[in-house]
Amino acid sequence: MAGLPLEREVKLRFTSRDEARRAVAALAATPLAGRRLQADALLDTADGALGARGVTLRIRSEAGGGRVTFKGPVQPSVMKVREEIETGVEDAGVLFRIFEELGLRVWFRYEKYREEYAGRDVVIAIDETPVGVYVELEGGEAAIGEAAAALGRTPADYIVESYRGLFLQHRSRLGLTGPDMVFDTAP
Repeated sequence: MAGLPLEREVKLRFTSRDEARRAVAALAATPLAGRRLQADALLDTADGALGARGVTLRIRSEAGGGRVTFKGPVQPSVMKVREEIETGVEDAGVLFRIFEELGLRVWFRYEKYREEYAGRDVVIAIDETPVGVYVELEGGEAAIGEAAAALGRTPADYIVESYRGLFLQHRSRLGLTGPDMVFDTAP
């Protein structure tokens, strides 16, 4: 699938939402979208054919609609780089049903509260998850580096792991149970 748009991103861990907000406020970024719950679901065939190819199919639901995203394999880099195709959907429930009929099933769910800001050539998201608070930087490589530096971080602080990977790393330490990264109660 050569020629698709490339997504470049890193996550930076913060100790709290307040700490992340203070850091992002210092960047003088422009608010894009207020805090809202995003419910994400990863889909695959029963035999894991998509995962075996290193690709991801995600449906994201939030107030006002949803998005379906295809992500190609992660490419070697200090940042997370992969091809991405994404579009909005009016009714995520209908899309789930269509994919079910095509033999796809949800194999992992995760939730986060997200708020987004625009910087120069970078989108800055504050993500509150069941496994911690992260600032995600997505955009051009130079802009990500500049924004991370302005947040007091270096490439050594870059997290390129997916939220599922972070969930698996932190599940037992945080006492989380169940197969999915979802909130027991709203933070």
